[in-house]
Amino acid sequence: MGLSKTERKLRIRRRIRKVSFGTEARPRLSVFRSNKEIYAQLIDDNKGVTLAAASSRDKDVDAKGTKSEVATNVGKAIAEKALKLGVETVAFDRGGNLYHGRVKSLAEGAREAGLKF
Repeated sequence: MGLSKTERKLRIRRRIRKVSFGTEARPRLSVFRSNKEIYAQLIDDNKGVTLAAASSRDKDVDAKGTKSEVATNVGKAIAEKALKLGVETVAFDRGGNLYHGRVKSLAEGAREAGLKF
């Protein structure tokens, strides 16, 4: 019998985390996608600290439009917070999700706002 959807996602997430490691100069941009919302965090794995976070639930993020448009706005918001901290490059962690749809929209929004990864 094959893996369930959640087991498969956890296995992929572990495989990504082996390679993707965040430092203070180049933090990890972690993405979590639920059915309704999308969340992004900048994480310094050396210290185990979240440097900045943005989500579709934040007041400063425009949550109007389709889910992909909202994800683009979240990407722009996290990029602005990162640039205020002096971070220009990040390691992208898609969190076991496929790189398309809302995850791709978030990444493209972050790139438009000035992040490099």
